[in-house]
Amino acid sequence: MDPLAADLRRYLQESRDHVVASLSGLSEYDVRRPMTPTATNLLGLVKHLARGEFGYLGDCVGRPAPVTLPWVADGSIWDSADMWATVEQSRAELIELYRTAWRHSDESIALLPLDAPAEVAWWPEERRRTTFGSLLVRVVAETAHHAGHADIVRELIDGRGGGDHDDIGDAAWWAAYTARVQAAADHHRQPTAETA
Repeated sequence: MDPLAADLRRYLQESRDHVVASLSGLSEYDVRRPMTPTATNLLGLVKHLARGEFGYLGDCVGRPAPVTLPWVADGSIWDSADMWATVEQSRAELIELYRTAWRHSDESIALLPLDAPAEVAWWPEERRRTTFGSLLVRVVAETAHHAGHADIVRELIDGRGGGDHDDIGDAAWWAAYTARVQAAADHHRQPTAETA
């Protein structure tokens, strides 16, 4: 395997593991509930990333997914059906789907040179033709991006970020730290009609 491809695969796996770890210890409700005004939720991130890998690192290089994704087949993906878990979809099912996507993508990484031609059917015609390496970089970046979302969503649920929260400090340390950050922000707060 090309050393650059091996590095990209390693970084991708670190982010994959981070996303899945963000669900650890949470209830079925907590991994599903929307935590932002745009409904970002942990299990939805897993489902979305699985589709991304099957698409960019599989379909786009002539290696169709080994499973059918109903939300792709019926077109509901374009209504964000890949961003949340239905009542019928279990955590175990979606995590296993994501791990199946990992295996499929890892096969592509092992088989294809980074300069292998690729085509993204859902992109505008003038941008569709690209390379496997470009798509691999895109998936690494997108997975890291969503791993950051998972950190924030997890913190909104139970106050714990993605790493080992207790390695840095206990609850009192975090409260004092947050107060320092807030005080620095307050220094730059502009008066509003209510506070003037």
